[in-house]
Amino acid sequence: MAGSPRRRLMWKGVTGLLLSAQGIPVLILVALVVVAVFAPWIAPHSPVESDITVRLNPPAWMDGGDPQYLLGTDRFGRDILSRIIFGTRVSLIVSLLAIVFSGSIGTLVGLVSGYYGGWVDALLMRLTDIGLSIPMLLIAILLAVVLGPSFQNVVIVISLLLWPRYARQIRGETLSIKEQDFIATARVAGCSDWRIMWVHIFPNVAPTLLVLATLQVGFVILLEASLSFLGVGVPPPQPSWGSIVAEGRQYIATQWWISVLPGIAIVLTVLALNTFGDWVRDRLDPKLRQI
Repeated sequence: MAGSPRRRLMWKGVTGLLLSAQGIPVLILVALVVVAVFAPWIAPHSPVESDITVRLNPPAWMDGGDPQYLLGTDRFGRDILSRIIFGTRVSLIVSLLAIVFSGSIGTLVGLVSGYYGGWVDALLMRLTDIGLSIPMLLIAILLAVVLGPSFQNVVIVISLLLWPRYARQIRGETLSIKEQDFIATARVAGCSDWRIMWVHIFPNVAPTLLVLATLQVGFVILLEASLSFLGVGVPPPQPSWGSIVAEGRQYIATQWWISVLPGIAIVLTVLALNTFGDWVRDRLDPKLRQI
């Protein structure tokens, strides 16, 4: 019984979130995660097996559509719905891995740069400035071409391009936090520099890191889709949203569903992630939190 008030408070918070303006984005994101995790059981067909006898079938609600292929088929007779479902898994996994790797690198650079200052700060921030000044998409294409199109290389390329954004933000937070009294107390107590950075400073920059990561997921999905669209991302026949859009561009005037439907999935996902990221920022930033 002691846990009942806490449980009621938790459910009240969840219900309030779902009924608020953020409810729809949260439901979309939950649905995407469920689809990505259970893709092999949800998809009605194989995403890579082709059947030339049903190529370019329209969606089921259009004339000539087949109920077995709700969103139609592509030029090889592959089910569009199944490819979008498995593409969800690819996009989310790439985004998660890229955010984790780039966030880890950027956080380490930001903490070291902000804490030590001096020539260490100057050197690391000049490298960060160089990274921020480079045209991201062009360099991503160049690196993807050099490394070759593969799932692992897409994650590496995106991670190498995103870390400066984290480094700059974490460094600014560290400069402010290291001047506070509890850091001086930790130094007097004999704590090492690394212990101060990871035990005392990092927990205080973690909310900023979480907000930045949440807001970056949508951007990573767009970047991965762009690379796949240009043919330097996840290689076929493994489906990704960008590659599905690219495969249907030559049929856009007649078989529009091949490109439009995965494009809608990209738009909805990015909008949901950005809206949710704004909500997380408002909740964790005391300056923006409503009283």
